Amino acid sequence: MSTSAQLFERLRQALPMLRAPWAGSGRQAGVLVALTDEENPRVLLGRRALHLPLHPGEIAFPGGKREVHDAGPWDTALCEAFEEVACPPEAVCPLGELPPLLTRSGYTIHPCVAIIPASLTLRADPGEVAELILPRLDCFTNPAGWHVRYMNEPTSGQALPVPHFRLPHDTVWGTSARALLLLVNLGLQAELDVSTFKESME
Repeated sequence: MSTSAQLFERLRQALPMLRAPWAGSGRQAGVLVALTDEENPRVLLGRRALHLPLHPGEIAFPGGKREVHDAGPWDTALCEAFEEVACPPEAVCPLGELPPLLTRSGYTIHPCVAIIPASLTLRADPGEVAELILPRLDCFTNPAGWHVRYMNEPTSGQALPVPHFRLPHDTVWGTSARALLLLVNLGLQAELDVSTFKESME
């Protein structure tokens, strides 16, 4: 079995495929964590446009907030991925769902993990995404790239570790970094531990 086939099979076994409808009325969002179907899979990321009100210029997965017509997280993730990076829903092969992640801005993010063809032509919508970034997933298994900063949790004030990963010309922060950390630990058996990451003051 190839390396990519092993990765995808591990994720299928480890991740639930709930496809549950949206529940509750809080601030919720769905993102598409898309991996390319090739020997060394890449992960689809994009730099958010600088004029956006939330997290401008940050590296993130395609996705967005829950809309009234969206049945569940997968609907939101697929719709937003099509709008933002021209990824057609029919090209997406779902693998499963990572646990929901809470952001400092109060959103609950639902990461939907899937496979897309390596040859798929993607195109960033400049109104949403400044540029596409497709690093190899296995680059996130490098412990030297991971750092942590301690930030106060908004409600309790407790200092919590916030992991981030330094790419050659970018840094992946927030829930995107947390999702990638979960992904490589589950799919590539990276065994990365936030408690061992060096603290960054940047």
